[in-house]
Amino acid sequence: MKVKITAFGIAKDIVGGKHLELEVNGQELSLVRKDLISQFPDFEKLASLKFAVNTNYVDDSYQLNENDEVVLIPPVSGG
Repeated sequence: MKVKITAFGIAKDIVGGKHLELEVNGQELSLVRKDLISQFPDFEKLASLKFAVNTNYVDDSYQLNENDEVVLIPPVSGG
């Protein structure tokens, strides 16, 4: 199944751009995390990364649908 990925901050740097499409073998969001780590090993360093699907925050057990937009939201820091 294809999902659209939008990345921000350090996640964008790790995957090499703001947008990409990912072919996932299954529907659970946790598979997106595993596929990203497989393709981009530095991605594993983002343990506190949050996901949103179609503008809603979700957890790793969320069931994806074809062409969902998955947004990668890294930790935010600042003062």
